Amino acid sequence: MAATLESPKVTLTKNLINGEWCDADSGRTFEAFNPATGDVIAHVAEGEAGDIDRAVKSAREALENGPWSKFSARDRGRCLFKLADLVMQHADELAALEVLNNGKPIREVSFADVPLVAETFRYYGGWADKWTGDTIPVDRTLGNFFCYTKREPVGVCGQIIPWNFPMLMAAWKWGPALACGNTVVLKPAEQTPLTALKLAELATEAGFPPGVINVVNGFGELAGDALVKHPGVDKIGFTGEYKTAQIIMRNAADTLKRTSFELGGKSPAVVFADADLDEAVAGAMTGIFFNQGEVCCAGSRLFVEDSIHDEFLSRFKAAAESHKVGNPFDKSTQQGAQVSKEQYDKVLRYIDIGKNEDKATCVAGGAAHGDKGWFVKPTIFADVRNDMRIAQEEIFGPVASVLRFKDMNDVVKQANTTMYGLAAAVWTKDITKAFAIADGVRAGTVWVNCYNTFDPAAPFGGFKFSGSGRENGKDAMELYSEVKTVWVNLGER
Repeated sequence: MAATLESPKVTLTKNLINGEWCDADSGRTFEAFNPATGDVIAHVAEGEAGDIDRAVKSAREALENGPWSKFSARDRGRCLFKLADLVMQHADELAALEVLNNGKPIREVSFADVPLVAETFRYYGGWADKWTGDTIPVDRTLGNFFCYTKREPVGVCGQIIPWNFPMLMAAWKWGPALACGNTVVLKPAEQTPLTALKLAELATEAGFPPGVINVVNGFGELAGDALVKHPGVDKIGFTGEYKTAQIIMRNAADTLKRTSFELGGKSPAVVFADADLDEAVAGAMTGIFFNQGEVCCAGSRLFVEDSIHDEFLSRFKAAAESHKVGNPFDKSTQQGAQVSKEQYDKVLRYIDIGKNEDKATCVAGGAAHGDKGWFVKPTIFADVRNDMRIAQEEIFGPVASVLRFKDMNDVVKQANTTMYGLAAAVWTKDITKAFAIADGVRAGTVWVNCYNTFDPAAPFGGFKFSGSGRENGKDAMELYSEVKTVWVNLGER
């Protein structure tokens, strides 16, 4: 089993359009890499505008004329339940492919990513036949009318996902879209296409008809741009960087597509003097070093109350220096490789900015790890001011900034002094302080004495430049459905 897990076979590299695996129209491919070694592991079909067009037309046909249009809501739910079961049956293979193509540790993928994917499909499978309309008691002076609402799918949904949680982001997009009866065209991140393709294969086995789920690999500038601009696409769901979202909004304007965005963050984590320091340090480690810091809600700004700052920093430093970085297939590894050479270089560049331009004090890490692959040591900066670049710009890597604060008003103001508003956390034994932070910080999620806890039922998304709309929960169903109001004249009574 171990040998198989460490050497997963890559068998799916083509696009899935109308239920068929096909090469790109151009015949071109691009390279997929193993971040832990830098080696090429596959050549993947490079889709462009023509491939997107075929996929969108396939999705439209399935939506309007194919078997999917005849599926009841309960039938859609059964397909999602079956897909969840298949995910768990193929858990080892999915985990191995994710590690191979993304670089994250096998312990995290097996414990978090794969089970959450299955639970997401189960959760939305349960919603499928419960997403209903209402009867409206309209004014009788208007006449004798029966008025009701019904929920209908938005239509063909273009979905563009990032590389940090490839499987889970596909599930977050597919779950509500399919439960509502939409069809989808997914463009995975070019860095990490492999598990999305495997999920698509399992979806076919689960009973989703041809054309309901289409996957077109490729780059944002070609495949992604064509998907956003295509007049046959009714909605775009995007997870990624805010600058890309701005481009999508502009390009979607001509066809007035619906858009929803889950974007980046520079999330504050507040540690009060009365906190359990062991718990706070463990939470801070999870907040910034989980998934190599490649998490949109990473707790990258740690605000620590003055009176415990030095003790907290000492414990945090010791924990970071004992954090095991290395082979992601080793079950004892706690931090794997950055997803790409580009991201690896970006993280090291920000570490250099922290040391030289910002003049912060690097107390842990601050360099690459090893001489093979794209590994970065867990890095901590102290003596950080909130106006420094490392405290304001999203690094998306294992780099923490530790800042001091004196009182509640001070820390709330500093926490909110950012363009982002995705998440926040607080460690304290005082419930009054916990609620004050939860109420005062403008963020879509606030964790109290914990970090990075997720459930498909709990909405996730951000304020300000961290996005619009919510993934997960009932709220995501709103993104993928239209409300139709029907008036029926019952005549005189």
